[in-house]
Amino acid sequence: MEQKQIASFVIRFHLADIDEIGKKKWRIKVTHVQEDIEILFETIDEATSYMKNIIGDS
Repeated sequence: MEQKQIASFVIRFHLADIDEIGKKKWRIKVTHVQEDIEILFETIDEATSYMKNIIGDS
């Protein structure tokens, strides 16, 4: 019988700064719900990589 696994994430974006040329800098907080772990990232690519690693899709 196939076992189902659930991985839930809460993703929050916080505007941290706007540089001198007007580019926005975001902080991204990812919470892995099942493990109650929060990690901060500077890019969506880093956050996505973390979530892929958690679900085993690296």
